[in-house]
Amino acid sequence: MHESPDDLAWLQRVLDDSYAASGAHLRSIITPERRLDAAGVVAELGAMRVMALATTTARGEPRVAPVDGLFHRGRLHFGSSADSLRWRHVLARPAVSASVIEGERLQVTVHGTARPVRPAEDEALVSFLVGVYGREAWDGWMSALSWARIEPARMIAFRNHAAADHSG
Repeated sequence: MHESPDDLAWLQRVLDDSYAASGAHLRSIITPERRLDAAGVVAELGAMRVMALATTTARGEPRVAPVDGLFHRGRLHFGSSADSLRWRHVLARPAVSASVIEGERLQVTVHGTARPVRPAEDEALVSFLVGVYGREAWDGWMSALSWARIEPARMIAFRNHAAADHSG
């Protein structure tokens, strides 16, 4: 876990505010006992999960694709090639949505703004990424990627205990 007590408190506020602003339909599915708190999100997401990241084209058309979703300091991060279409979308229109989904057992969805970050300027982030991918990969091609952090405007997270009980 790389989250400080302040990170956890901030994340809990985002989760609580997002749930409070959600509609009746969402609250009928994600009941209070299914909600994940900040500590639960940290425990479930771990260091890296496959994440569906949605961006938009210049014509407002949605595009979604899987990326490595890296959970660090209460926020999801991702990398992409600087010459990728995805990265051009992020730079031109930074509003994104992303979901980590594990069947019917787990869902964490965030809507927010992708902010470019420079890992070389953040020793803790580099240490985290090296821990996930290994020093050789980081020193090779990974450090050349463009990186972003999603600053969440909303985040909804739930775990379906019944699905977890029937998965084995």
